[in-house]
Amino acid sequence: MHRRPRKLSPEERELWAQVAASAVALHAPHPAADEATLPQAAASRPHLPPRLPRADLAEFRIGQAVTRAAFGHDPAPGIAERLAQAPLSMDMKAHRKMSRGRLSPEARIDLHGMTLAEAHPELIRFILRAQDSGLRLVLVITGKGRLGADDGPIPMRHGILRHQVPHWLHQVPLSASVLQVAQAHLRHGGTGAYYVYLRRAR
Repeated sequence: MHRRPRKLSPEERELWAQVAASAVALHAPHPAADEATLPQAAASRPHLPPRLPRADLAEFRIGQAVTRAAFGHDPAPGIAERLAQAPLSMDMKAHRKMSRGRLSPEARIDLHGMTLAEAHPELIRFILRAQDSGLRLVLVITGKGRLGADDGPIPMRHGILRHQVPHWLHQVPLSASVLQVAQAHLRHGGTGAYYVYLRRAR
């Protein structure tokens, strides 16, 4: 037989109210907003670095911090320019006459068409023999060089002998015999030949 729950008496209700009023919760309740939004927002928001202030680009110009010197070119001087800037070792009047083509070479050698391996020993023999013979001004003909196809990114140097002969004349064993080297006048070959002024034979 089902028994009905007994109702509390007024004294029991008053006692229960006192106990409930003095009770303290074990965990402080969280606000509803924190439980609903904060964990989800923290989980879904990626970690981003702090924003830096935006630079003012109104007055910016490309390359404004680079000096003009960085864009300058300093190409190597040409053969004629290097020879003209060389210190003058021979008599000034004789050099002026030689540069104007007024001195006639006493001997000449034509290296045009030879390879480097062929031309170098021929040049050495010619210069040493000319000095031993007491000659002072000789002419070395190299040719201007052929202009071939130049399709690569690096420009090709034309006239290998024309570029190499001045170096040979200033190196051992010829440096002890050569007093001055200059580009020949047009009447003696121009850019395809060199005047070589020799030291006196000892």
